[in-house]
Amino acid sequence: MNVFEEHRGQLSGLDQLRQLMKAGRRPPIAETLDFNLVEVEKGRAVFEGTPGPHALNPIGSVHGGYAATLLDSACGCAVHSSLSPDQGYTTVELKIAYHRAITPGTGPVRAEAHIVTVGKRVAFTEGRLTDAEGRLYASATSTLLVFELKKKE
Repeated sequence: MNVFEEHRGQLSGLDQLRQLMKAGRRPPIAETLDFNLVEVEKGRAVFEGTPGPHALNPIGSVHGGYAATLLDSACGCAVHSSLSPDQGYTTVELKIAYHRAITPGTGPVRAEAHIVTVGKRVAFTEGRLTDAEGRLYASATSTLLVFELKKKE
């Protein structure tokens, strides 16, 4: 059982994410790609990771999916942080613009996203992926569906 299932119907999305961070737990995708949720507040989320050999494509640069995954995670958790205990979300659309290549020498990157608007059924977010010097590597916009979770039986 994951932290979200453990607290479904009890904790707000923001409190769920804070519990996850406090417990030092990560979702499986964050384990696989070795990145962490490092900051969260209502309507904003930040993930950090250092791309290594696990994220390289056949030509030796960091696969674009690495940037997309960090940005999708940040955009999704920005929305998650604004939800009530009985709400969930899923990404409907993610648009990524790659501004420069991420290489093994890039070092740590930071995906920061915030909510642009959130309604009863749809949320819109924006995110940026930068390096330690603040250089922009990728940006994203995301549309997310907000829905009611089924009650535990």
